[in-house]
Amino acid sequence: MENNRLNISSGAVWEDLIGYSRAVKAGPFIEVAGTTATEGDIVIGKGDAYEQTKYILKKIEKALQEAGATLQQVIRTRIYVTDISQWEAVGRAHGEFFHAIKPASTLIEVKALIHPEQLVEIEASAIVWP
Repeated sequence: MENNRLNISSGAVWEDLIGYSRAVKAGPFIEVAGTTATEGDIVIGKGDAYEQTKYILKKIEKALQEAGATLQQVIRTRIYVTDISQWEAVGRAHGEFFHAIKPASTLIEVKALIHPEQLVEIEASAIVWP
Protein backbone atom coordinates (compact mmCIF):
# COMPACT_ATOMS: atom_id res chain seq x y z
CA MET A 1 0.00 0.00 0.00
CA GLU A 2 1.70 3.16 -1.21
CA ASN A 3 0.75 6.49 0.37
CA ASN A 4 -2.03 4.71 2.28
CA ARG A 5 -3.69 3.68 -1.02
CA LEU A 6 -4.78 0.18 -1.96
CA ASN A 7 -5.99 -0.67 -5.48
CA ILE A 8 -8.22 -3.74 -5.61
CA SER A 9 -8.48 -5.65 -8.88
CA SER A 10 -11.10 -8.10 -10.03
CA GLY A 11 -8.74 -9.35 -12.73
CA ALA A 12 -10.96 -8.15 -15.57
CA VAL A 13 -9.05 -7.37 -18.77
CA TRP A 14 -10.82 -4.01 -18.91
CA GLU A 15 -9.01 -2.76 -15.81
CA ASP A 16 -5.61 -2.56 -17.53
CA LEU A 17 -7.06 -1.58 -20.89
CA ILE A 18 -9.04 1.36 -19.52
CA GLY A 19 -6.87 2.06 -16.48
CA TYR A 20 -9.15 1.58 -13.48
CA SER A 21 -9.49 -0.57 -10.36
CA ARG A 22 -12.53 -2.49 -9.10
CA ALA A 23 -12.12 -0.54 -5.88
CA VAL A 24 -9.68 1.88 -4.29
CA LYS A 25 -9.08 2.32 -0.58
CA ALA A 26 -7.41 5.60 0.38
CA GLY A 27 -7.12 6.10 4.10
CA PRO A 28 -10.53 5.34 5.59
CA PHE A 29 -12.35 5.84 2.27
CA ILE A 30 -13.30 3.10 -0.17
CA GLU A 31 -14.72 3.76 -3.62
CA VAL A 32 -16.09 0.83 -5.61
CA ALA A 33 -16.19 1.42 -9.35
CA GLY A 34 -19.28 0.96 -11.47
CA THR A 35 -20.12 -2.73 -11.19
CA THR A 36 -22.28 -4.81 -13.52
CA ALA A 37 -23.58 -8.37 -13.47
CA THR A 38 -20.86 -9.56 -15.81
CA GLU A 39 -18.32 -12.36 -15.47
CA GLY A 40 -15.90 -12.33 -18.38
CA ASP A 41 -18.08 -12.02 -21.46
CA ILE A 42 -21.19 -13.44 -19.78
CA VAL A 43 -23.98 -11.24 -18.42
CA ILE A 44 -25.59 -12.86 -15.37
CA GLY A 45 -29.38 -12.53 -14.98
CA LYS A 46 -30.14 -11.60 -18.59
CA GLY A 47 -33.39 -9.70 -18.80
CA ASP A 48 -33.84 -9.60 -15.00
CA ALA A 49 -32.95 -6.33 -13.26
CA TYR A 50 -33.61 -7.84 -9.82
CA GLU A 51 -31.18 -10.73 -10.33
CA GLN A 52 -28.57 -8.43 -11.87
CA THR A 53 -28.81 -6.07 -8.91
CA LYS A 54 -28.37 -8.91 -6.40
CA TYR A 55 -25.37 -10.23 -8.30
CA ILE A 56 -23.81 -6.77 -8.50
CA LEU A 57 -24.24 -6.13 -4.78
CA LYS A 58 -22.55 -9.46 -4.00
CA LYS A 59 -19.61 -8.38 -6.20
CA ILE A 60 -19.47 -5.03 -4.41
CA GLU A 61 -19.57 -6.81 -1.05
CA LYS A 62 -16.60 -8.96 -2.13
CA ALA A 63 -14.59 -5.89 -3.20
CA LEU A 64 -15.36 -4.21 0.13
CA GLN A 65 -14.19 -7.30 2.01
CA GLU A 66 -10.90 -7.22 0.09
CA ALA A 67 -10.53 -3.60 1.24
CA GLY A 68 -11.22 -4.57 4.86
CA ALA A 69 -14.82 -3.35 4.98
CA THR A 70 -18.37 -4.65 4.98
CA LEU A 71 -21.67 -3.44 3.58
CA GLN A 72 -22.25 -1.86 7.02
CA GLN A 73 -19.70 0.81 6.12
CA VAL A 74 -21.34 1.83 2.84
CA ILE A 75 -22.50 5.43 3.04
CA ARG A 76 -23.60 5.95 -0.58
CA THR A 77 -24.71 3.98 -3.62
CA ARG A 78 -25.29 5.21 -7.14
CA ILE A 79 -27.51 3.03 -9.28
CA TYR A 80 -27.74 3.36 -13.06
CA VAL A 81 -30.55 1.56 -14.89
CA THR A 82 -31.37 1.36 -18.57
CA ASP A 83 -35.12 1.21 -17.90
CA ILE A 84 -36.50 3.31 -15.05
CA SER A 85 -39.68 1.20 -15.02
CA GLN A 86 -37.53 -1.50 -13.35
CA TRP A 87 -36.91 0.71 -10.30
CA GLU A 88 -39.04 -1.45 -8.00
CA ALA A 89 -37.15 -4.66 -8.84
CA VAL A 90 -33.82 -2.89 -8.44
CA GLY A 91 -34.96 -1.19 -5.25
CA ARG A 92 -36.20 -4.48 -3.78
CA ALA A 93 -32.80 -6.12 -4.31
CA HIS A 94 -30.98 -3.03 -2.96
CA GLY A 95 -33.24 -3.11 0.09
CA GLU A 96 -32.41 -6.76 0.76
CA PHE A 97 -28.77 -5.76 1.20
CA PHE A 98 -29.18 -2.29 2.72
CA HIS A 99 -32.51 -2.27 4.57
CA ALA A 100 -30.95 -1.67 7.99
CA ILE A 101 -27.92 0.27 6.72
CA LYS A 102 -29.78 2.84 4.61
CA PRO A 103 -26.94 4.54 2.71
CA ALA A 104 -27.66 7.67 0.74
CA SER A 105 -28.60 6.46 -2.72
CA THR A 106 -29.34 7.75 -6.18
CA LEU A 107 -31.17 5.89 -8.97
CA ILE A 108 -30.70 7.26 -12.48
CA GLU A 109 -31.92 6.07 -15.86
CA VAL A 110 -29.22 6.05 -18.53
CA LYS A 111 -29.49 5.50 -22.25
CA ALA A 112 -27.28 2.41 -22.26
CA LEU A 113 -24.51 0.54 -20.47
CA ILE A 114 -21.43 -0.90 -22.16
CA HIS A 115 -23.15 -4.23 -23.01
CA PRO A 116 -26.74 -4.24 -24.30
CA GLU A 117 -27.78 -7.03 -21.88
CA GLN A 118 -26.60 -5.10 -18.83
CA LEU A 119 -29.60 -3.48 -17.17
CA VAL A 120 -27.98 -2.16 -13.98
CA GLU A 121 -24.65 -0.68 -12.88
CA ILE A 122 -23.89 0.29 -9.28
CA GLU A 123 -21.13 2.29 -7.57
CA ALA A 124 -20.56 2.36 -3.83
CA SER A 125 -18.70 4.57 -1.35
CA ALA A 126 -17.71 3.38 2.11
CA ILE A 127 -15.76 4.61 5.11
CA VAL A 128 -13.84 2.36 7.49
CA TRP A 129 -14.00 4.04 10.89
CA PRO A 130 -11.15 3.45 13.31
